Amino acid sequence: MLFLVLPVISLSAQDAAFAQHYASPLHLNPALTGRTACGRLQLNYRNQWPAFNQAFTTYALSYDHHIEAINSGVGLLLMNDRIANGIFNRTMAGGFYAYHLQIGYETMLGFGMKAAFYQESLQWDKLIFPDMIDAISGEIGTGNEAVPERQAVAMADFAAGITLTYSDIYIFGIAIDHLSRPKYGFYTDSDHTLDMKYVVHGSLFFNASTGSAGTGRSFDLILVPNIMWIHQAGFNQIQLGAYAYKNPLIAGIRYRHTLDNSDAVMLLVGLQWDSVRIGYSFDFAVSGLGLLQGGAHEISLAWDLCTDNYTRRRAAHTIKIPAY
Repeated sequence: MLFLVLPVISLSAQDAAFAQHYASPLHLNPALTGRTACGRLQLNYRNQWPAFNQAFTTYALSYDHHIEAINSGVGLLLMNDRIANGIFNRTMAGGFYAYHLQIGYETMLGFGMKAAFYQESLQWDKLIFPDMIDAISGEIGTGNEAVPERQAVAMADFAAGITLTYSDIYIFGIAIDHLSRPKYGFYTDSDHTLDMKYVVHGSLFFNASTGSAGTGRSFDLILVPNIMWIHQAGFNQIQLGAYAYKNPLIAGIRYRHTLDNSDAVMLLVGLQWDSVRIGYSFDFAVSGLGLLQGGAHEISLAWDLCTDNYTRRRAAHTIKIPAY
């Protein structure tokens, strides 16, 4: 029965989400664009419910860079979200710009925006509806559903975000996606739109080695508690958690709740070596599905691309953001 309803669920066009949300900073908030000491290349992969034959798989590739002369950041994000083994497929290419405004000695405001192009496609011939199944034999026949006039649609979309950071102690952000609420639908008379998505996120940095706020020395033990809230249409989700890192190791835990029911506990391990970071997380479902669906596997890879001289020159202006 779950296989039967998955295609129907996919048509609701909910946005993909990563458990390691800071490991895909442009997807989380456009205002995070260019907030590092140098260029940043990010790769993300998520396989949710692998026991159901690639029910949800998401790929993302992003690059962003700080432009010191205009105190801004620019970036590019390519993303592909495949649902029900590719029956529904969404591809996005987005360009990003952010301006970083210093409003205090250690306080920074960031304003960011995204302009994106989406393409969605549907393999109609692979869909199975209840009226296509013979109740006695179980054989698959033909149904009465009207075949859509098109099986691929394209649309433009926009997003904006803001962040507030204080030194290396905290970061707070708000982002709104699908500002233009673009229409989509495989039927020409469809009036469906992409609902706006609201994201609120915040993190603190605490140095457990010195007992003080902030990150401190590179060999200290740093704790990063964080929270995120997502709202889209009638859907609400909250994530609470924390991770700790002591160079070069990273470990963390998060809990995801949909306000109506418990969803999942996410465990994270990672490794940082020079300018390269890699993370792996696994979602343990605590809802009624349990582990029958195989949980969710997620891998992130980040590479900071710059020279040592450029890093030292930019170090005083770099805003600390969580890695995962």
